[in-house]
Amino acid sequence: MEPIRNFWVVGGDQRQVWLARLLADDGHTVHTYALDLPPDAGDGPVARSSLERIDRADCVVLPLPVAGEGLTLHAPLAPAAPPLAQVLDRLTPGQVLCGGRVDPAVQALAGARGLTIHDYFAREELAVANAVPTAEGALQLAMEHLPITIHRSRVLILGFGRVGRATGQRFAALGARVTVAARRYDQLAWAQAMGLEGEPLDQPAGWQCNYDLVVNTIPARVLGREELAALRPDCLILDLASKPGGVDLAAAGELGLTVIWALSLPGKVAPVSAGRAIQQAIYHLLHELGQ
Repeated sequence: MEPIRNFWVVGGDQRQVWLARLLADDGHTVHTYALDLPPDAGDGPVARSSLERIDRADCVVLPLPVAGEGLTLHAPLAPAAPPLAQVLDRLTPGQVLCGGRVDPAVQALAGARGLTIHDYFAREELAVANAVPTAEGALQLAMEHLPITIHRSRVLILGFGRVGRATGQRFAALGARVTVAARRYDQLAWAQAMGLEGEPLDQPAGWQCNYDLVVNTIPARVLGREELAALRPDCLILDLASKPGGVDLAAAGELGLTVIWALSLPGKVAPVSAGRAIQQAIYHLLHELGQ
């Protein structure tokens, strides 16, 4: 059973909204800032219009990702995103502070104030949990945008990490003919062990021409103009990779290809599950810190 704590959930999207509610459901005292929650909503999270007393929190949870453009707090549900420095200035060294996808600039901003941001997005259990709604969201997008059934469609998955594996498994379960392209031999071996086809990612361009759907999971440019030109004109491309993505969007537009860059799918298709996964990762982090 979790000890009762004082949490502040600061900024974020629907994942953080549900995280705050789930924490409150567990009996914790929960305050929110820069989230679209009604003020003083009964026994649930308490929405705050200022950061007063945030320095008394046992744990401050920043969003995923922590920062938006120009080192502002990532707060798409707030009327305006405050500078991240404004939030960090109200915290004290020694407080447990965590956030998702903490880049070096954010960590440096925190370090200058004697703060350490623990990256809950870097935890393996959260990455695995997030792969499930990401894969289900990809399946949903494919069913909405393809003019054919998933059954007997030809699907190419680029990369076979957590997301690629979950995605390939689900498309194959619906009868798709799935091929995996990866650089690592162990990933190709896993694909073949799951009954999928495997192809080396670095082979000459042109072999991609027979696919109805290409799903990219690699956060690096793997579909440049040459690779895109080899695809069928009616091929749908789903890019599940985080920034900078894996598709040359300008070239795809010039070639008339349909690309959907599906960022942050867990928060869009399954925010409750995504919030619960963050909650569990934070609990694990607190246990490891002896809190």
